[in-house]
Amino acid sequence: MTSLSKSESYSAPAILFNKHFETIFPSLFRKVKLTSYQRERIITPDNDFLDLDWLKQGSKDLVIISHGLEGNSERSYVKGMANIFFENGFDVLAWNYRGCSGEMNNQLRFYHSGATDDLETVLNHASKMYDQISLVGFSLGGNLTLKYLGEQKNLNPSLKKAVAFSVPLDLYHSCLQILKPSNWIYHQRFLRSLKAKVLQKSKFREGIAVSKLNRIKTLLEFDDHFTAPIHGFENAIDYYIKSSSLSFLEHIKLPTLIVNAKNDPFLSQECFPELAHHPFIKFEKPERGGHVGFAQFNQNGLYWSELRALAFIQS
Repeated sequence: MTSLSKSESYSAPAILFNKHFETIFPSLFRKVKLTSYQRERIITPDNDFLDLDWLKQGSKDLVIISHGLEGNSERSYVKGMANIFFENGFDVLAWNYRGCSGEMNNQLRFYHSGATDDLETVLNHASKMYDQISLVGFSLGGNLTLKYLGEQKNLNPSLKKAVAFSVPLDLYHSCLQILKPSNWIYHQRFLRSLKAKVLQKSKFREGIAVSKLNRIKTLLEFDDHFTAPIHGFENAIDYYIKSSSLSFLEHIKLPTLIVNAKNDPFLSQECFPELAHHPFIKFEKPERGGHVGFAQFNQNGLYWSELRALAFIQS
């Protein structure tokens, strides 16, 4: 049984000496050996599909993992989290958002930071098979998780706990943060990937005007021209305001852990609210960690975030 002392805090390896190395190193160099997923495709209420990747061993306890922007179930941070829970007796479900599983989804819509209806579809599907379910979300997936928990009047009774890492709780100010010159490499990577998906979708779905695609230079412009109108928002600002989990935290009534590193290059100061008196949320703000980082060495390949999530959910 793997465990982590509640008092143990994150300490970054000396070789990862700034926030960008902490963020980039796991993405580029981490390899996670994992039992092969079993893929299941489910149909959504609007006749689209979601691809779910499972690790099953007959447990009655399930962990559902939600990935970050332009991620998928194959990302090292997802596989690392899946591995630690599977090795500790849980079944695991790593789901892929619409258009993220390797095959473009059918409907005009994509996924976005506030699209909790798909998380609910996945949860309702899984709850037929499990007694207890915990949620783990990274970045955009963390925002989805927290918004879902806060907006639900009656939570699924199988839900037990939730953990969210590196969460852009305030989407507007986090967008401004990622537009800073120091974040250029991340910004351009996300923008190229999102543009490619819009172009791909436009080849078989009407309603996507790509004539101005090359003129879009920022994520904010992308959300203004594509994310917002496609998903029923007035503009990017309306999308950010309505989708930010920050506005939903006060309504969360499930034991929840949020971990945002103070040196996360993507997060603005608005993503570090004072939640000390919240009856259900434990908010940890380690000095280091980067964005979806928390790397450590000589721990059997486990990252601090994985040990922390396991300890919280098992406690």
